[in-house]
Amino acid sequence: MFLPQKLALIILMIVFCLNWATPALADWTHPLSFSNAQLTKRDFSGQSLQAAEFSNANMELTNFAGADLRGAVMSASTMTQANLHQADLSNALVDQVNLTGADLSDANLTEALLLGAVFTNVDIKGADFSDAILDKVQIKELCAKASGVNSQTGVETRDSLGCQL
Repeated sequence: MFLPQKLALIILMIVFCLNWATPALADWTHPLSFSNAQLTKRDFSGQSLQAAEFSNANMELTNFAGADLRGAVMSASTMTQANLHQADLSNALVDQVNLTGADLSDANLTEALLLGAVFTNVDIKGADFSDAILDKVQIKELCAKASGVNSQTGVETRDSLGCQL
């Protein structure tokens, strides 16, 4: 092959590789970032927010009912009186989050990291905490009010927390 033909072939291969790799790279990055945002009283109900970033956000009175929050990062946020009814928070990072007065009824918190989260006056009826990471004090507090069965997973809240009878 002549030099111009080799060069054209190399350029064609590079262009093809760049076009092929771009969609894969887009899937790898976080689609949404709300870090440090003021999201008070916002309505995210039913939305797909997988792997979204909410670190240090103020989400007081925010509606996440039925939202897909799998793998979301909510570290060090304020979620007082937030509505998380039937939200999917599996594999989410919910560490150091103030959930005072929040509605977690029928939520899926499977394998969520919840260390340091504040659960004062939360509604957890039917919530599934299977394999979630909680400390002993949190488990004791949650077991005192645990009841119900999760409608999506069929797991009893008390069983998911490992509560003693």
